[in-house]
Amino acid sequence: MASVRSQLLAAFLRLTVKKAFTKSGDLVKERKTMDRMSAMSVKSGARRLDALGGVPGEWHEAQLGSKETVILYLHGGGYVLGSPVSHRGLASHLANLAQARVFILDYRRAPEHPFPSALEDAISAYKDLLKQGKNPENIVIAGDSAGGGLTLSLMVALKKQGLPLPAAGVCLSPWVDLSFSGDSMVSNAKADAILSKASLAWLAEQYLGEVASDDPQVSPLFADLKGLPPLLIQVGSDEVLLDDAIRLNKQAKKAGVDSTLEVWDGQVHVWQLMSKLIPEAHQAMRSIGTFIKLQT
Repeated sequence: MASVRSQLLAAFLRLTVKKAFTKSGDLVKERKTMDRMSAMSVKSGARRLDALGGVPGEWHEAQLGSKETVILYLHGGGYVLGSPVSHRGLASHLANLAQARVFILDYRRAPEHPFPSALEDAISAYKDLLKQGKNPENIVIAGDSAGGGLTLSLMVALKKQGLPLPAAGVCLSPWVDLSFSGDSMVSNAKADAILSKASLAWLAEQYLGEVASDDPQVSPLFADLKGLPPLLIQVGSDEVLLDDAIRLNKQAKKAGVDSTLEVWDGQVHVWQLMSKLIPEAHQAMRSIGTFIKLQT
C-alpha cells in the first residue's frame, strides 16, 4: 500500500498538475514548469558541463567516489519537455546509490527537432563513450518516461549497427507505445495523477513528424528485443503507462531477455523524481542502484 505521503501527493498532483499539463500548448511555459519539478528531488551535488558525441549534457559523480560504471541518462518529458535541469537531482541521487558517473544527455527536443533527432543524439553519445575507451560492460543506459522508451530504441539501434551493447538498461515508467494500444490508457485514466491520453497525444504529435506511431523506432514495444542486455523496469500501478511496462517486460522475456518488472502500488508517473517528498522514491532508487551494481 502506498504511504500516506504518496497518497496525499497523488491527490494534490491530480488536482493541479494533471489539469494543466501540456494544456497551454506554450512550449516555453511547459518547459519551465517541467524544470521546476526538480524542486521535488533531493538537492543535486556538483555537476560538470560536457558533451558526448557533440551533444551537450552534464556529469554527476558519487560523493564518496565513483567506480568505473558510467550511466548514460536519457531524461523524460515526452521528447518535448525535460532537460538536465529537471533531472539533475535524480541523476545525482542515482550516482551515489550506484557508485557511478551519470551523464544526463541534453538531446534535441521536438517540435524543433522531431524524430529521429533524439535517437541520433543518443547514438552519438554512446559511440563517444566507446571511442573514449569505456568498457561497454561498465555502461548502463537509463531513462524515464519518453527517456525510458528512448533507452530501448537506443539499444535496438546499437544492436542493428553491430555495436557492443551496454551492460544493462533501466526504464522508469517507460513510454514505449506511442500508438496508445495499452488497456491502462483507459482503465487508469482517472487514477493517473499526472498523465492522460490527451496530454501524451499532444507530445507524440510534436515528436513523430512523418513516422507512424507504431514504428518500432519510436515505439520499441514493437521492436525485436532479442539479444538486449538485462532490463529493470519500474512503473506505478496507477499509471496510464502501466501496460506499456507490463507488455515490455512480457515481450522482453519472450525474446529471451533477462527482464525484471517492479510494479509499485499507488505510485505516480516517475515518482523516483520526488525523493524530497515521498519514501517510495528513495526505496525505488535504492533498488535501481543495487541492480546497476550487480550488472556492472
